[in-house]
Amino acid sequence: MNNGYLVSIVVPVYNAAKFLDDTIETIQNQTHTNWEAIFVDDCSTDNSIKIIEKYAKDDMRIKLFKNKVNSYAALTRNKGIDKANGRYIAFLDADDLWDPTKLEKQIAF
Repeated sequence: MNNGYLVSIVVPVYNAAKFLDDTIETIQNQTHTNWEAIFVDDCSTDNSIKIIEKYAKDDMRIKLFKNKVNSYAALTRNKGIDKANGRYIAFLDADDLWDPTKLEKQIAF
C-alpha cells in the first residue's frame, strides 16, 4: 500500500550492530513503501555504520548521518527530524521491530 504520504523514520543509533539487520529489514518490509529511513549514528564504536551503509547502497530510501560528538538519544533524534522530508515522522529505536502494516495502519488512522 502506498497512499502517497512520505513517512520519515528517524532511527538514532549507538552501538546497535547486532540488531541493525533486523531493524532495517522491518522497515523495508512495510506495506506502506513511501518512506525514508534516517539513521543518525551517535559515534558508534562497533560496525553499525558499515551495516547501515551496506543497506543504503542498495536502497536509496535509507540515509545515514553521523554525529561528530556523542550527543545521546534526544539530540540525535532531533538531528534526524531536521533531516526529515516526510509529511509524517515515525520514531524507531535501533533495536526494535515493527509489524509489517504499522505505517499503513497509522496513516489510515
